[in-house]
Amino acid sequence: MSATVELTKENFDQTVTDNEFVLIDFWAEWCGPCKQFGPVYEKAAEANPDLVFGKVDTEAQPELAAAFGIQSIPTLMIVRDQVAVFAQPGALPEAALTDVIGQARKLDMDQVRQQIAEQQAQQQAQQQGGQGA
Repeated sequence: MSATVELTKENFDQTVTDNEFVLIDFWAEWCGPCKQFGPVYEKAAEANPDLVFGKVDTEAQPELAAAFGIQSIPTLMIVRDQVAVFAQPGALPEAALTDVIGQARKLDMDQVRQQIAEQQAQQQAQQQGGQGA
């Protein structure tokens, strides 16, 4: 039995809403690096049973891939408290994946939300200032 969950447009929002820590692997069957990353991701899922490890087949779920602006696969995304705290294309080696999971576990989500709010305010200010260009 797989330790990962197949995510679709039907269960994606519910999965992210119901779980405070979700890792998402955007992949496709034809993708060589995705196939290399698959066993590493499965092993990490088995080693972290308290976390939700989801997989999005970008061929079967193009709407989800488009919604997240996925342009390269595999792409790993980590969502904590419904906030994407990590997104990076490329197949991570096992040690790097373990490190990223550890870093994401240590995040102070109040601080992350504050940083996001500040970034959004800066972007809005830039957009308002740059509309005349």
